[in-house]
Formats: sequence, structure tokens, C-alpha cells
Amino acid sequence: MTLDHVPGAAKASVDILSFGVAVGTVTQLLPHLAALLTIIWTVIRIFETDTVRELLGRVRKGEKIDG
Repeated sequence: MTLDHVPGAAKASVDILSFGVAVGTVTQLLPHLAALLTIIWTVIRIFETDTVRELLGRVRKGEKIDG
């Protein structure tokens, strides 16, 4: 199986990602990065809940909140 059909930019992107993962693994950075991204995602999800949006007055005009 060859990668002749894959564009060069895609190969370069995967190579850069692979290098980043390798460096992260060696420096033991990946668990910390994964935890940080999980915290950020959770905070975003909390702030997008109807309850929090209503408490903060972030309901857009004409937007209906279920409940």
C-alpha cells in the first residue's frame, strides 16, 4: 500500500502531528494537555447550558429555551 494518492499537504500535516505526539510522549506533556483540553471543553459545555445562559442573560433575541 502506497501513499501516492494522498496530497503532499495532508502528509505534511500528519507528519507534524505525529512529531508533536512523539515529543509530547517523551516529555510526558500529553496527559496534562488532555486534562487541560477536557477542562476547557467542560467549561464551554457548562456555559452553553440553558440554565447558565439564562442566568447570565445570554439568551439571544427570538431564541426559545425549552422548559
